Amino acid sequence: MKVFQLSKLLAFFLLLVGMFLVPACTDVKVEVISPFANAHEFDNKVFLEWNNAFMEIERYAPGYRPGPAPRALAYLGVSAYESIVAAIPENKSLTSLYPGLNIKQADVVQEHYWPAVVNASYAYLMERFFYHMENSNPTQFGLISQTYNKLRNQYATITSAEILERSEKLGREVASAVYQWETADAEGHNAFLNPRPANYVPPTGIGKWKPTFPDFGKAMFPSWGKVRRFAMRDQDILARQPLPYSENKNSLYYTQGLEVYNTVKNIKDGGPGAYQSRWVAEFWSDDMVNVTFSPPTRLIAILNQVAEKENLDLAECAEVYAKMGLAINDAGVAIWHSKYVYNIERPVDYIRNVLAKDFPDAATWTTILNHPYGGPQGFTPSFPAYPSGHSGFGGAGSKILSAFFEFNGKHPGTYSFTDLCHYNRTEFNGTPRTFDSFKDLGIEDAISRIPLGVHWRMDCDEGLRLGEVAAQRVLELPWKK
Repeated sequence: MKVFQLSKLLAFFLLLVGMFLVPACTDVKVEVISPFANAHEFDNKVFLEWNNAFMEIERYAPGYRPGPAPRALAYLGVSAYESIVAAIPENKSLTSLYPGLNIKQADVVQEHYWPAVVNASYAYLMERFFYHMENSNPTQFGLISQTYNKLRNQYATITSAEILERSEKLGREVASAVYQWETADAEGHNAFLNPRPANYVPPTGIGKWKPTFPDFGKAMFPSWGKVRRFAMRDQDILARQPLPYSENKNSLYYTQGLEVYNTVKNIKDGGPGAYQSRWVAEFWSDDMVNVTFSPPTRLIAILNQVAEKENLDLAECAEVYAKMGLAINDAGVAIWHSKYVYNIERPVDYIRNVLAKDFPDAATWTTILNHPYGGPQGFTPSFPAYPSGHSGFGGAGSKILSAFFEFNGKHPGTYSFTDLCHYNRTEFNGTPRTFDSFKDLGIEDAISRIPLGVHWRMDCDEGLRLGEVAAQRVLELPWKK
């Protein structure tokens, strides 16, 4: 714990003054001061432990890519934040923004061990968000009880049984209220059980998306654009008009198709800059279930590294993890809404069908998105191209990181950061990469989809913009008193 600046005796005296000596007037607001430690007095361990557990579980979770992962992170973040916001003096609850979310606030007159509150909140929700893995992936599902018990046993040696029980009760009560609210979101609740609805029929036409070579997978989450948002407005969620379809060699559409074709061909041929391009493409991919966590969860992996390096306290973690979850959730909803409005084809189809008229080898062109353990090779994710989800998550996450860690008292400028997410991996190039700012990190995350071969440049540019809008709307929420 950090040193508590105000003595408990003085704080308790002020509490009594506030309760009994101030006249009862309707126009006077009395702020109750708790004699007990607030959330700034505790470290970040509970957040790091649970988000590390989330990354490992989600890595194997069926149906969790791409939308359910950031959605779960949003609800987990909201629950943890709301469960201890009464112990963050400068912050306030967001519940008034969300009709139907009825949360009991903590009684700060009683002592709570705030990390235990967060621990109980995460455990309650994680069991429900990943319940489908209890039988199919028992090792990963078991991390939930292991993480909870590990932390609880530590807390039991620090605080009394009475305080621990009270704290856990609060965490579960808040999490239960959040979960009840979550179930009311019909499009999102348990959507991971049916990621490729059989009744969805994609529209047909020139330049429209259809299942792609080599696996020809059905469309994933075609209704995800209807999932609950936390901050983005209705007018925010539709991407700008994409480039008009054209087979004219002088058109921007053709030029962007040619860029993808040439970039990937250069990587395969070992041409100038091929190593760097492949490194960037593979470093940010995170496309494969059972290999890495998913693209939106990558931003949580980055946040974990920075939160640990900067030694954030419990209150700071509650705020920044909630902001990150809300931002990547809203970015995903907006982007999937736009994907299925415009239904733009993937570069692989344009290259193999159109560019092949001018470049014969384009008829057999493939991406470099390869499963490292014998799975699909040269494949493309199963949903329309425009805009890019990776780019949206990168834009949203990098802006949240920038807002929290850059241009402040500790870092008056940008934040230089080395991403160690895939350090020591050998099945692809996970060599750490260093960035001069979080903005640079987000841009590289976005643009990495071009050398991989799965996106047009317009997808990346617009996805990045939509993600930044999502983050901005989250930052505009009334977090502070």
